[in-house]
Amino acid sequence: MKTRITEMLGIEYPIVQGGMQNVGYAELASAVSNAGALGIITGLTQPTPEDLDKEIRRCKEMTDKPFGVNLTLLPTIKPVPYEEYVRVIIEAGIKVVETAGRSPEPFMAQFNENGVSVIHKCTSVRHALKAQKLGCSAVSVDGFECAGHPGEDDVPNLVLLPAAAKVLDIPMIASGGIGTGTQMAACLALGAEGINMGTRFMATKEAPIHENIKKAIVEASELDTALVYRPLRNTARVYKNKVAEKVNEIEREAGKDMKFELIRDMVAGTRGKVSLTEGDVDYGIWTSGMVQGLIHNIPSCDELVQEIMSECTETIRNRLNNLLAG
Repeated sequence: MKTRITEMLGIEYPIVQGGMQNVGYAELASAVSNAGALGIITGLTQPTPEDLDKEIRRCKEMTDKPFGVNLTLLPTIKPVPYEEYVRVIIEAGIKVVETAGRSPEPFMAQFNENGVSVIHKCTSVRHALKAQKLGCSAVSVDGFECAGHPGEDDVPNLVLLPAAAKVLDIPMIASGGIGTGTQMAACLALGAEGINMGTRFMATKEAPIHENIKKAIVEASELDTALVYRPLRNTARVYKNKVAEKVNEIEREAGKDMKFELIRDMVAGTRGKVSLTEGDVDYGIWTSGMVQGLIHNIPSCDELVQEIMSECTETIRNRLNNLLAG
């Protein structure tokens, strides 16, 4: 399948593995790339720019296919030396960067000068248009269904994707709530030229997280997520565990007096990392999208990509064509 995204990224299939905190390591990124899609290393999962350089080198030992790096620009408890991360990405020869959160504008000149394609993740049409104006090569349009930060507009992909496609000139990747080939076909019909999957790639054999987490995703329904930080206007969708439910309780009780300090210790990234690595589902906050309700197995990345592509092409060639024939 050829689209502007496959041509831009030099990949066989228009599928991108989204950057995920404490998940996007070389093991997963290389497996996705080897499957013909685009794997992504999560930059800030690495404690220092030097660690990111080592992780990129490690990934290059596992694949000779293209892969990218995610750089999420969000407020953090500890200041992040973004300039150093950008320097490492460029010097390592990475040609695809997925940015998210705040505008990538401060780094666009450096990326463009070094031939790096920037794909900015957007949760609204206005942000997608701003990314296009800044010179991003593509946008990843993230619907309300997504894991992580869905923005504050609450627009799902059935509306957001065609709304964005109508006004964009650069390629658009559909992101959020996607985990099947039929959904991929629908996204292509709505104007996307590829898909981005995060939660679905968590439930794969190569995902470097505990089996308990993978099983929890498989067993969960689309109703088993929670929105946290909404009163702080920094909404995040996470797996609905005991910590998430407690956070929601505190948010309701605090009302307009809600402050991050009331939940800071509960939602610390270190606790979420323990959940993912040690398999205690309820120990910390970890992200998972509504698509978990459509995930019923734990395949290899190669098996998953082939399944997605087969189902997508079958939907387009047979189901949709048969509807017209009838």
